[in-house]
Amino acid sequence: MESSNKKVKFIVGSALIILAIGYLIGASVSNTSKYFLTVDELAAQGAFYYGTGVKVKGKVVAGSIERNPNNYLDVAFKIEEKSSNVKVVYKGVTPDMFSDGRDVVVEGVLAKDGVFHANTLLTSCPSKYEPGKEPGKNPGSMSEYDTEKKPDFKK
Repeated sequence: MESSNKKVKFIVGSALIILAIGYLIGASVSNTSKYFLTVDELAAQGAFYYGTGVKVKGKVVAGSIERNPNNYLDVAFKIEEKSSNVKVVYKGVTPDMFSDGRDVVVEGVLAKDGVFHANTLLTSCPSKYEPGKEPGKNPGSMSEYDTEKKPDFKK
């Protein structure tokens, strides 16, 4: 009798622990997960996303960056994709690489007036690094190095 009572307590305790862990994982995922959209997708289905936290990727429209002269942290700009653009307002420090034509990801909420209120602004780095090339220079070439010359360590 005593061993079956211990088994029941063990199974109930294990089940409670598993349920608690499952709840914590589910709650953290639902709080941190956001829809990731392009500007075209947001423009096409904007009404569905009103008031919902989303991430949107787009390119900053040239000449659209406006900073509040009284508060340099207030920035308004537009992001675009193929055929759509969205006005974004952001309050905070902008990344160093934030400029016209730069790919950005904004995270925030779309208001019913169509303005995206961002609470996070990230600039995208180029997907591939391409170093500048100098004409006549071949990377890895050691043509200027004399292989016959021995170092003179005696002085």
